[in-house]
Amino acid sequence: MSDIMIVLIYSGITALATGLGVIPLYFTKKISVSKMSLASALASGLLLTAAFDLINEGTNSNAVLTLLGVITGVILISISRKWLDKRKTPDVGDLARADLLKAIVIIGVMTIHSFAEGIAVGLSFGGDNLSFGSMISIVIALHNVPEGLAIGLVLIPKGVKIWKAGLWSVFSSLPQPLMAVPAFLLVLVFEPFLPFGLGLAAGAMIWMIGAEVLPDACHKTAPGSIGIALTIGVVFMMAFKLLMS
Repeated sequence: MSDIMIVLIYSGITALATGLGVIPLYFTKKISVSKMSLASALASGLLLTAAFDLINEGTNSNAVLTLLGVITGVILISISRKWLDKRKTPDVGDLARADLLKAIVIIGVMTIHSFAEGIAVGLSFGGDNLSFGSMISIVIALHNVPEGLAIGLVLIPKGVKIWKAGLWSVFSSLPQPLMAVPAFLLVLVFEPFLPFGLGLAAGAMIWMIGAEVLPDACHKTAPGSIGIALTIGVVFMMAFKLLMS
């Protein structure tokens, strides 16, 4: 199996994992905002640890390029979010009734949101590091599950069937495989810049967690509980890495 196919399969799994988020909705339609916030914080703990793993992987090759990548990632994602905030862009909850043009706009917004995860998956397979790439892919897949649940909670009250909400959830994560393969191909050509790319993805992921995910979660439940969930996510990720080593 070619390396490109491996990247495509793993990045596809991360997108499919988003659809798993709607499974709890087959059993109950009432999931509290507090529980959703805790799940989001738990997933953020996984993603935060993965981001620092990307930084560590990059610094093993070139610390300066990795640092520049982190700074660039933060700047790019920050500018992108400010640009979107100034415009009335539709969100994923509008997908069910969107026409083609509006759906393209929504996908564009989601691409900005998911580009760091997609790049992280693609670049983590750089340098023939299959175990590291698979670990990053699994973590991002786990992170996508509560995102899928959140999408289902938005769409289902609007009359969308659960299985269709699952498909829309998967659809919302398609930017990840769409970004993963080009990132992997790019690093094959410009392998010396792999540390920069790893740092860029990590910086964008850390910014998203600190600027959007955690503040939003803290508005919906006690910050102390969010801190505990975040820490559990970090501990779970460390245990997972020990099992894989």
